[in-house]
Amino acid sequence: MVEDLDAILRAAHFAAEKHAGQRRKGKAGEPYINHLLEVAQLVSSALTEPDANLVIAALLHDTIEDAGVTKEELAERFSSDVASLVMEVTDDKSLPKPERKRLQVVNAPKKSVRAQFIKLADKISNMRSVLSSPPVHWDDERKQRYFEWAKEVVSRLSSPSPVLMAEFERTYKRFDELAAPR
Repeated sequence: MVEDLDAILRAAHFAAEKHAGQRRKGKAGEPYINHLLEVAQLVSSALTEPDANLVIAALLHDTIEDAGVTKEELAERFSSDVASLVMEVTDDKSLPKPERKRLQVVNAPKKSVRAQFIKLADKISNMRSVLSSPPVHWDDERKQRYFEWAKEVVSRLSSPSPVLMAEFERTYKRFDELAAPR
């Protein structure tokens, strides 16, 4: 247990170092580490039994995609299990954005149950961010498209966490309520 806590905190520190210069795209421009911590907290809160590697992978889920970390580095520093989980939720940045988004939908049902925890928590965190601090240039239509795409990805997951699905639905409903004509 103590080893698990140490490993989780080492991962949080590593993520903070690797994402130190990054900010969320929203108008508040909060530090990117806030997103990683939120995803890890969502994953942790939905677990029915401890899974330190899953929480670590949630903290590190964007390090390969956004911070130039390699799978090998994650395997060496944390474990091959963590590295594999992170790889499973990493988009190929060499592809155009529309293709990456399409592949998230297509590949959602192929994700392992554990990777689905991260994918779903990531979508919840991103949707919350769009609700509280959307990118300045996003109008209501752009927000709507993001929420619809997120729902499409999530609807394709084969074994989503019931706890996270309930939170996803609550978050989606908040958008619907805000978007409803007054």
